Amino acid sequence: MVRTITLGSCVSVQGTFVRDLPDGRVLVRVGEREFAGKPITSVKAA
Repeated sequence: MVRTITLGSCVSVQGTFVRDLPDGRVLVRVGEREFAGKPITSVKAA
């Protein structure tokens, strides 16, 4: 499953979901690298 996370205030990363971390962040993999950040919540269009 692909997930989008934020790193800092302006940088977003989209990658393959790896796992949820105990502090509420999400770990995603992009190629050989893994990134941890806050998940972006999905919003339904009106």
